[in-house]
Amino acid sequence: MSDFVEGLKRGAKAFKSALGPSRYEAGNIKVICPHCQNDIFDEGSAQLNTAGASLLNLDWLNKSAKILECTKCGLIQWFGKSLEKIN
Repeated sequence: MSDFVEGLKRGAKAFKSALGPSRYEAGNIKVICPHCQNDIFDEGSAQLNTAGASLLNLDWLNKSAKILECTKCGLIQWFGKSLEKIN
């Protein structure tokens, strides 16, 4: 039973670290903060709204972008294409 509990603890720790801040590549180039040169970011997403879709309450049809927030200075960078998490 203790092996099972230890396995659950290891799995929870790995899951938590997978969701936390990380390093990224965009277009096979390592992402570095242009302001402070940090290379660790929190990932998020943001919707790219258009006036026409917003007027008709169709914002859910708009594209979204990935954003990275620098964990050191807070600068936000926007990416229209996919990001790759690296170690």
